[in-house]
Amino acid sequence: MSVWFTTVYALLACAGAMVLVRMWLGPSMLDRAVALDALLSIAVAAIGTLAAQRETPFFLPVLLVLAFLGFTGSVSIARFISVQDRKAGPGEDGKSGTREHG
Repeated sequence: MSVWFTTVYALLACAGAMVLVRMWLGPSMLDRAVALDALLSIAVAAIGTLAAQRETPFFLPVLLVLAFLGFTGSVSIARFISVQDRKAGPGEDGKSGTREHG
């Protein structure tokens, strides 16, 4: 049974490393926000695996709190980005791209 948990931890570590690279190289704030959410999900999976390995429900409240914080953080970041996009307007610099005459 230990081989299975070792394999799961190794896969979670690889996934975490790839997400950290995406967070570091992400060209936009949205890429970094998605990477942060994915990293939190990987942490929740690692803690859940630890709880299964030790056969104890001690970590379950921690998992619930982390999942709630991850969801709340994702919604907050998405709302912040949508507000920033609304302020900027349709164009990159806030201009609509049409020329006004007169």
